Amino acid sequence: MKVLKFGGTSVGSAEGLERVVHVVNNACRHKIAIAVVVSAFNDVTDQLVHMGSLAASGNSGYKTILDEIRKRHENIITAMVSAQEQSGLLADIGLLISELRDTLHGVSLVRDMTPKTQDCISSFGERFSATVLAGVLRSMGIDAEYLDMRPLIKTDGHFGSARVNMEAAYQNIQRHFSIRSALQVATGFIGSSSRNETTTLGRGGSDYTAALIGTALKAEEVEIWTDVDGFMTADPRKVKKVFSIESLSYEEAMELSHFGAKVIYPPALQPTSGLSIPVRVKNTFHPEFGGTVIGRKSASAFQVTGISSIDQIALLRVEGSGLIGVAGISGRLFSALAKNGISVILISQASSEHSICFAVSPQTAEAAQKAIADEFHLEMLAGQVDPVIIERNLSIVAVVGENMRKTPGISGRLFQALGKNGVNVAAIAQGSSELNISVVVPQADESKALNALHEAFFLSQTKTLNLYLLGKGLIGGTLLKQMLQQAKILAGSCDLEMKLVGLGSSKKMIFDENGIPLATWPKILEEGEPLRLPRFLEKIKALNLPNAVFADCTGSEDVIGIYEDVLSSNISIVTPNKIANSGAYARYKQLKDCAARHSVKFLYETNVGAGLPVISTLHDLLASGDRIHKIEAVLSGTLSFIFNTVSHDRPLSTVVREAKNAGLSEPDPRTDLTGLDVARKILILSRETGLALEPGDVVLEPILSQACLNAKNLESFFKQLESEDGIFEKKRALLENKNQRLRYIASLENGKASVALKSAGPDDPFYSLSGSDNMIVFTTERYHDRPLVIKGPGAGAEVTAAGVFADILRIANYLS
Repeated sequence: MKVLKFGGTSVGSAEGLERVVHVVNNACRHKIAIAVVVSAFNDVTDQLVHMGSLAASGNSGYKTILDEIRKRHENIITAMVSAQEQSGLLADIGLLISELRDTLHGVSLVRDMTPKTQDCISSFGERFSATVLAGVLRSMGIDAEYLDMRPLIKTDGHFGSARVNMEAAYQNIQRHFSIRSALQVATGFIGSSSRNETTTLGRGGSDYTAALIGTALKAEEVEIWTDVDGFMTADPRKVKKVFSIESLSYEEAMELSHFGAKVIYPPALQPTSGLSIPVRVKNTFHPEFGGTVIGRKSASAFQVTGISSIDQIALLRVEGSGLIGVAGISGRLFSALAKNGISVILISQASSEHSICFAVSPQTAEAAQKAIADEFHLEMLAGQVDPVIIERNLSIVAVVGENMRKTPGISGRLFQALGKNGVNVAAIAQGSSELNISVVVPQADESKALNALHEAFFLSQTKTLNLYLLGKGLIGGTLLKQMLQQAKILAGSCDLEMKLVGLGSSKKMIFDENGIPLATWPKILEEGEPLRLPRFLEKIKALNLPNAVFADCTGSEDVIGIYEDVLSSNISIVTPNKIANSGAYARYKQLKDCAARHSVKFLYETNVGAGLPVISTLHDLLASGDRIHKIEAVLSGTLSFIFNTVSHDRPLSTVVREAKNAGLSEPDPRTDLTGLDVARKILILSRETGLALEPGDVVLEPILSQACLNAKNLESFFKQLESEDGIFEKKRALLENKNQRLRYIASLENGKASVALKSAGPDDPFYSLSGSDNMIVFTTERYHDRPLVIKGPGAGAEVTAAGVFADILRIANYLS
């Protein structure tokens, strides 16, 4: 035999009831003996409670709601039951409505709502739904009858959450079912006291009713039919990549349910576990799916079975020297809370016994504070116990699983995942059974914590990186193109999904936490809202996504202004923008310290050598204990091209024009020819070695004359440059006769940085430089006689974007 319980969402409409009938029909067709337990239609119990409140306050608005409830049930009857069979069923509902109306009228007269009366009113939801479902089944040719469980489930008089007399309930259920052949459609949630007063078993009590029937009849299985595919690895409303759990142990299911997984009422597992009766959670809207089986053992292949959360709790701290070594303190504390009907969700105590903290619902926080103050009044007056502190806006996240037992590294993995995403833990609790680790986190970080932990424990082979990008120009646009091209490869061979969740240009910005399509972003961006940096930052913080990276592909000073806020939000930064690192040393140091303080990355490899691994190589040398003696570098692809191309028949002015026309230089070539960009790059390298240099400390030898630099416009500049071609040619020809070549070289030696036009002979590494290549030469303790040379393209959108892409991938590897 099986017991099938259908929740409110399963029976809340004619369409839902049709699915229920299909499930019941299928069981009958396969000759499976069943009993059915049903909850109130969706939202009806809440409406009943609200009507009671209205009636108790003298508000006649309850009549309108009662009429809505009547119409809702009658409409389902007329939609699903044949005309000749409707009258009897409508009459049954009419009698129940009249009884409820009289009860509410009585409440409105006395203007009082007792717990006993509230239970009576709340019972009508199940009585309505079971009456309707039994009638619908009969009209479909199934021998079914309504079963009011109140005479069978006997309870104490604790209204609202009555305790069941198990022995009496089991005997009554067995006796009733032994003499009934028709399919019983039973009311869930309700029972009656020894004085035959209606009681309720607590919200979710219909599951409990099904479990009691299943246990009394030694059922083969109890099926809980709801609107989800069983227990999920996390809350699908807060975590995207969840999946159904095939099996759970009773203990795991109770832990997950206690900490927010509202799939089953935890007390329902107590009677069934005693006889090892499996409880299967299935989806009425997806009946072919197997759902989750709850039994004696879990069969999870993961170290963790599920992650759950309670999104609103308050944390109370009881501290003081008077707690240390005093027997009975905890007993007094929790007895005081129990006397005031305050339920404790989580407890954590310091080993020093100086502090005890516990979590309660926010609604009971003040009452708990008062109860403790009353209990420890004398100790507080003597200064032995401090006033109780309440911390609000917190959530509990619980990691549950039988496989956690005696498995090293679970806690480390948990706290590493939270730490890397900047989630602060306010309290920790772990039972000696090692079945559950619970942490209290800020409510604002609950979703981030859930996603980070779910990825760490269930998707450890697949990482999701959430990218915010400012700048969709040459470098930013090329980066997006490269991301699109590599998406399948990264997902396949690297198990990495890179989601573009925020994008901004100089005019527009868009956000989508599910990912902006990389193939169609230009069209979507056109429809975005106007870009405002404060709003962009505000949106990043509001989304609060785990594994987040901010990429600045602009050259804007304004964007640098939000870097510290971004890093402080535990978001890593990747940028080719040199402004932050080549300005005042104090700002450079502040950003580096901020990144370290928040355990995030601040990567800017492309600041110096575009796609060349210059900064990372320098870091590796220093980290491995090498000492830098000297750095020499050609750090401008534009200047490299110019000095590699100039010849006796191609003077400087001609080559500069060629560079401009080919897009190898800035629109105004003087930007490159001033050498300021090279000076910024050697300054950044100097700082990376540990030198606290300011921009003015770099000695810069100009390439151009002052007349060229001061020219009013580009044409005037080129005319002036042409007039100086001869001077430059003489210098070039003289060096050529000596078998030497001109190179614009940045140097760092003995703590001093400089940039100057120098000659390079055949024995010099820079002599063979060609095209627009850059070259960086490290002379170190280890690479002394034969310096370490890095050479390759040092400019261009493709290589720079690739360098930014590589930095982003480094962060993805760090997250794993």
